[in-house]
Amino acid sequence: MRAVVCHQQELTVSEVPDPVPGPGQVLLEVTRAGICGSDLHARVHSDATADATADLGYTDFMRSSHHVVLGHEFTGEVLEYGPKTRRKWKPGTPVVALPLLRQADGLHMTGLSEKAPGAYAERILVSEPVTMEVPDGLSADLAATTEPLAVAWHAVRKGQVGSKDVAVVIGCGPIGLAVILMLKASGVKKVIASDFSAGRRALAEQCGADVVVDPAQDSPWTSFQDTKRYLTGADDFMELGMSTMEKLRAVPLLPWWRVFDVADKLGATPRGPVVFECVGLPGIVNGLITAVPLMTRIVVVGVCMEDDTYRPSLAISKEVELRFAFCYDPGEFRQTLHMIASGKVDPGPLVTGTVGLEGVATAFTQLADPEVHAKILVDPRSSATSA
Repeated sequence: MRAVVCHQQELTVSEVPDPVPGPGQVLLEVTRAGICGSDLHARVHSDATADATADLGYTDFMRSSHHVVLGHEFTGEVLEYGPKTRRKWKPGTPVVALPLLRQADGLHMTGLSEKAPGAYAERILVSEPVTMEVPDGLSADLAATTEPLAVAWHAVRKGQVGSKDVAVVIGCGPIGLAVILMLKASGVKKVIASDFSAGRRALAEQCGADVVVDPAQDSPWTSFQDTKRYLTGADDFMELGMSTMEKLRAVPLLPWWRVFDVADKLGATPRGPVVFECVGLPGIVNGLITAVPLMTRIVVVGVCMEDDTYRPSLAISKEVELRFAFCYDPGEFRQTLHMIASGKVDPGPLVTGTVGLEGVATAFTQLADPEVHAKILVDPRSSATSA
């Protein structure tokens, strides 16, 4: 079959052996595959990432010397089953699957390992237990966005954003746009989006951002009306404690310490916005720690491929909370699929172009320009060489 093979950072359409489903596996005909920012990173930084994943105990992440078929965001139609499968779906049934393939020597990351070729190909192997039928009527274009939106859904849940919280999304590339979609789907009333790119700011508006900021012109921290609810400096923090105690002590016989307990249980104690870092470049986390109000929760979603530093003393003084979000669980993946199918989430604005296998290398180049594209899909049956 034909597939796009990554080797020494080059992408080439090649003839590769037809995949044969083994125990517990299902063979799919790929109908759509999404080009992910992780694929762009893996093409260039695979060796550094492989070193990092080896520290976690996974030693089969792709390296530049390997021949790897990328593509871990995909949908396809059932073609054939391997042994020891339940054979639940008829041939031709559209499905999606978590990009995790069980082989004889263990589990492997689909599209990011030589041992689990990905979806920039005519066909792909998936593990039956993590395969899910696409609900009736959902297009292949939208079904293929399940995986990146599941990443965003996991990040939103990780951030524990309340409907009355202000959420700030820094960086409106594909993952930032997906986070905006999932924030609005979860009921968050005020979402601020910040990006230097005019094209991405326009897409952020289409995805539901309530306020869109060009950080070259305005600050995302002063772009909404209720900034007075936040503490922005040590003097604000100290003054709040002192003034609160002065008022409470003025009330005879009031057990003032119980007021603090009740306020904490009701969520009335001071807190900052919830910020989603979706850029993934050195210096961004430290810049956020410096700029955000006190008691801000920062969810790091962007994958920085280089070493980075920040000032712990400043983060501690401001009681900034750092959380890191990477993947999702099968339940979150299914929730995302059905949120898309029901229309609760519309990832349509994310999809800005489609190419065939011969157009993948060009698409990687096109995605370097934030003004032109967000998410380019691959249709292995298409002859398009440019999105």
